[in-house]
Amino acid sequence: MEIPRGNSREEIKARKQIISDFYASWIAVHPDKKVWNVSLQAYIHVKFLSINETKAKASISYESTNAVMKLTDILTKAIVKNRKPAKTNDKNQKAFDQMVFLYHNEIRLLVGHQTSKDEYVQYCITAKKKPAWDADFRARIKLP
Repeated sequence: MEIPRGNSREEIKARKQIISDFYASWIAVHPDKKVWNVSLQAYIHVKFLSINETKAKASISYESTNAVMKLTDILTKAIVKNRKPAKTNDKNQKAFDQMVFLYHNEIRLLVGHQTSKDEYVQYCITAKKKPAWDADFRARIKLP
């Protein structure tokens, strides 16, 4: 499957659809919708929120969309780097008491800890690497 590399509205929409289709096929293979993470020493659950948040964020760049295609590998092998309290003013993070930042290669996996069920839920996957257009933009306006 070819992932569009551009930043037009149509290409972002196409990447959202690719991510949706990927999650549908992933869930068919993983009907329990969870994978054990060695570093976290817990299952990471994939839920409706996981798919929606990842679609919204990862579809913005080719690199992040491509990262989603490695979902099982990321969920299994990502290493915990940081924990922070969930944002109280973010409606998508209200169900979580803390957000856990895990990394695998150049990919960031954000997981929320849901206290009511004492489980970890995949929140979002994005590539740490900034897209080339961002570097060009930053250089033009002289940002680091």
